[in-house]
Amino acid sequence: MTAAIVEIAVQDAAGARAAIGAGADRLELCQALAVGGLTPSIGSIEAACDAVGAERVNVLVRHRGGGFVYDPDEVAVVAADIRACVARGVGGVVVGALDEDGRADREALRRWKDCAGPAALVFHRAIDASPRSAEVFEALLVEGVDRVLTSGGAARSIQGIDRLAAYARLAGPALEVTAGGGVAPADIPHLLHAGVNAVHLSARRRAGLGAPAGPGGGADGHDVTDPGIVVEAVAAARR
Repeated sequence: MTAAIVEIAVQDAAGARAAIGAGADRLELCQALAVGGLTPSIGSIEAACDAVGAERVNVLVRHRGGGFVYDPDEVAVVAADIRACVARGVGGVVVGALDEDGRADREALRRWKDCAGPAALVFHRAIDASPRSAEVFEALLVEGVDRVLTSGGAARSIQGIDRLAAYARLAGPALEVTAGGGVAPADIPHLLHAGVNAVHLSARRRAGLGAPAGPGGGADGHDVTDPGIVVEAVAAARR
């Protein structure tokens, strides 16, 4: 069994430093993990890149929640955000779009791939929201997407392990299959055995629970990256 790449979803420079310091190989930078992640601010991107090196940072470019079907104006917004990220030298951009029938929006993907240039183009868990996930996966292979983040269509990756194994067999060396979605350190050896190339987890805990919140202030506390969970994940991936 070979060691997997460990990717940690973080929301700020402190999380980036904590994850890389604990042994993570790369990061997905986003904000609003509670809603599945949204595009981080340019200030957050700059700070994370300065903290750990831009090549380790992959930026989620998802301008809103509420599904993955986008109109032309929204596709253009994503394209502009991709160009801004690539100008900063990030290692990759994480995107995803479907049409109303659940197929991959290949026109959007081609536009975004062109904007990404030398940066990796990663398709996120929009694939897991599609009733045509097998067709989406085939489209990613055809369009030359570099990586796909997926739970195998399940709530947790370990529950979607059979589909993940099938994806890994189909992808071969052409497309990196990253298992993401409810990944716990104990799951990682099983996911590796299934043939995935990488694992993705948020490794987060709540902090700031004593700070004022309530009406006008949002939920109690905020998420921070827990380096202890990252250490466990890295150890599981290196067995």
